[in-house]
Amino acid sequence: MKKVTVLCSDSRHPVNVPLDRWSKEVAPVADVQIIRTVAEARGGDLLFLVACQEIVRAEARSRYRHTLVLHASALPTGRGMSPHVWQLLDGQTELTMTLLNAADPVDSGDIWRQVSFNVPRSATFGEINARLFDTQIELMSWALQNCDCHTPTQQQGTPSYYRRRTPADSEIDPRRPLMDSFDLLRLADPERYPAYFTLHDRKFRITIEPMP
Repeated sequence: MKKVTVLCSDSRHPVNVPLDRWSKEVAPVADVQIIRTVAEARGGDLLFLVACQEIVRAEARSRYRHTLVLHASALPTGRGMSPHVWQLLDGQTELTMTLLNAADPVDSGDIWRQVSFNVPRSATFGEINARLFDTQIELMSWALQNCDCHTPTQQQGTPSYYRRRTPADSEIDPRRPLMDSFDLLRLADPERYPAYFTLHDRKFRITIEPMP
């Protein structure tokens, strides 16, 4: 039985629900532990970094046979933070999830597998996450079965980078048409990083959801 660790920094991140479900599904072949900090990473066969906000240095990676990152861009394009958000804000509808080795510098490791998936222009936060998380889980299951019999490949091409998003990136201009703000509204996490606007010296949270 493989010993698997999943490092997800935020206990409130919505990916925790599918991660918990996946850990139960693979229980016959893998002992899965979900942790919040690098300090908890004791060692084993596979360490998955999913929505991980810490830099995992070589010493911690050496405790595992494979330390793997799930990154939502077609690397080397789109290294950095929140890549799927930036791409969807740019109007893209076809995204790529990359399974790669954790390395220094961040997001520069060899690539094991890339899977593309579609995100409709009408998809809202929960629907976007469902497609994103399903693809992550698919790649984690693939890694569990294949990392010992496949070889990753080096990244090819000139990398590009996305910056870290801040709460200010979720601010809506109330003077602009709704259509101009729709992508930002549908991408904002309503619980952790809600979209908001300022009017009459007050801030107001704003969320959207599809009609049934």
